[in-house]
Amino acid sequence: MLQPHIRLDETIGTPYALLPGDPARIDSISSVLDNVKEIAFNREYRSITGEYKGRKILAMSTGMGGCSTGIAVEELTRIGVKAMIRIGSCGAMQTKIGLGDLILAVGAVRDDGASQAYIDLRYPALADIELLNACINSAKKNGFPYHIGLIHSHESFYIDDNEKQKCFWSQKGVLGADMETAALFTIGRLRGVKTASILNNVVTFQSDTAQSIAGYADGEKRTKQGEINEIVTALDAFALMSED
Repeated sequence: MLQPHIRLDETIGTPYALLPGDPARIDSISSVLDNVKEIAFNREYRSITGEYKGRKILAMSTGMGGCSTGIAVEELTRIGVKAMIRIGSCGAMQTKIGLGDLILAVGAVRDDGASQAYIDLRYPALADIELLNACINSAKKNGFPYHIGLIHSHESFYIDDNEKQKCFWSQKGVLGADMETAALFTIGRLRGVKTASILNNVVTFQSDTAQSIAGYADGEKRTKQGEINEIVTALDAFALMSED
């Protein structure tokens, strides 16, 4: 059945989906896949299929925030997707994390609205352990710089006490901040889907977010390499999963 927002149905024929936030990141994914076909582009949901090491892969952008990510998870689940890896960007919350380093999320602080709409905050937002381990093994095998830990998923970049919130969660050992991981993990687990989140650090801790993001959009070398690294990490993780 054709899904109303993502405009895809069961004919995609793959259980594996890469989920970037930005529709433009689909172009970067296309450069790594073979036999690429663009299949839909509705609202923030741009999707392609392609092949990687003989396996068919779907890549679909989710837009910004937990609400649009939640819609993506729900509708992809309905058309047979069983494993989803977010490949997004984040701001670091620890000084040891450099530009272009990957953060592999074990779990997420549920400070977003979307996950809270589904279930009480006592329910944890956790990655699927099998898929996370595949991501770790992939990053390690490829020699990419990576860190493993918690993500703070928040609702907006522009709340008045944003800096205070960053300092608070940094002191609690959280590695980075995004807007989507908590929704992906929470909704995915409720729907029986394996999920993982790989984040490319585009803002060093205690630097200016607007300037760093502007540099990322202009193709700053280290963050651009981080983008490719997270794509390859996710694709190799799917390859490892399918071998089991």
